[in-house]
Amino acid sequence: MTWTPSDWRKLPAKHIPEDYPDAAALEAAEARLKGYPPLVYAGEVRRLKSRLGDVAAGNAFLLQGGDCAESFKEFHPDNIRDTFRVILQMAVVLTFGAAKPVVKVGRIAGQFGKPRSSPVEEIDGVELPSYRGDNINGMGFTPEERMPDPNRLVQAYSQSASTLNLLRTYSQGGYANLANVHRWMQGFVERSPQGARYEKLAEQITKSMEFMAACGVSPATVPQLAQTEFYTSHEALLLGYEEAMARVDSRTGDWYDTSAHMLWIGHRTRQLDHAHVNFLSGVKNPIGMKCGPGLKPDELVSIIEHLNPEDEPGRLTLIARFGAEGVAEGLPPLVRAVQKSGRTVVWSCDPMHGNTLKTGTGYKTRPLDRILSEVKQFIDIVSAEGAYPGGVHVEMTGQNVTECLGGAQAISEEDLSSRYHTHCDPRLNGEQALELAFLLAEKIEAVASAAGTLQRQAS
Repeated sequence: MTWTPSDWRKLPAKHIPEDYPDAAALEAAEARLKGYPPLVYAGEVRRLKSRLGDVAAGNAFLLQGGDCAESFKEFHPDNIRDTFRVILQMAVVLTFGAAKPVVKVGRIAGQFGKPRSSPVEEIDGVELPSYRGDNINGMGFTPEERMPDPNRLVQAYSQSASTLNLLRTYSQGGYANLANVHRWMQGFVERSPQGARYEKLAEQITKSMEFMAACGVSPATVPQLAQTEFYTSHEALLLGYEEAMARVDSRTGDWYDTSAHMLWIGHRTRQLDHAHVNFLSGVKNPIGMKCGPGLKPDELVSIIEHLNPEDEPGRLTLIARFGAEGVAEGLPPLVRAVQKSGRTVVWSCDPMHGNTLKTGTGYKTRPLDRILSEVKQFIDIVSAEGAYPGGVHVEMTGQNVTECLGGAQAISEEDLSSRYHTHCDPRLNGEQALELAFLLAEKIEAVASAAGTLQRQAS
């Protein structure tokens, strides 16, 4: 293979800022990063690919979630802990709903940059570059803040390294103990205004825990119950940073992007002959690609063939993001085309980005009922086409924010201003994320039950 990590520089590259004031400073920052230790290791990446291969085969479920965009200002161990904890709770609920292992991948430890619909923002007649994420520029509406600063790349690396250190401690040091997660989940059920709806599944989990304990299976006797596998991911948007983090694995001679276990290509940067597809075609990480309105079936198959020419299970995750009102029309032709091609992929649902709206008071928000509607439609559509609806990809936080409408808390437009903290797009709070997990578990269980009934009738 003649691919090198810098090949992308010869191709068109969307949503990468070109207005760094000091090209030499940018080059120096990227050179520093090339000399830094990897954030993740090839063996970890291969293990995730294997787990995602299980998802592609229908034997596991993918839960991918975390912040819309991480920030320097809100970097705090409590925030990392709370998001990690909610993902663990969601995973336990989904494990029981799907009756399968759940592969946990965070949008964390590197999810800084965001593509924007407009390169500029105007306030009171003043026009400045748009905020693109803390690894590029600042939120403050001043010329100084909005100027791209290459030193932010180094700061993003440092924060990602600290975040990963803490996540590894939480996942392997006892915090992820299944008994802890179950206790947290019970607390949610007791607090929720709709807790009675979730009591049946919660009771099933409780009885299973009691049965295991009676059989002598506990975190004290089975260390795996006190630990969990947790992986990181982010959108591979700033290719200069990703190139700097590319390393050759000494064991295989393959290139890996060591900035995260999994990278994805956004809906706006998925062009076959452009830089982002070129870069990710050359690294061996599991990769995702957002699939939304405007993506043609034959185009999707061509991209799949380019990104995964050897058809490796677990290599490619297709993340559908059409919105509740567009998924019924946009998704079926894509699933049908992939099924016809015989290609191995993971199908996942991003129910967030297609369901964003702006309220009369100017807040961007996402109604939970639309989010749930898209997930339900996704499961039905993918199943009807003979494929496996294998995952969900959500923007959420463990903080008690008020950014998405609805849910058991009944967050209204008037409530949004009380705790609206996102630096970019609205996120589900911890309670809403858990509610989504319970409702998703109900849907998965119902689909599996219906499929079992049909099999019994056919036999």
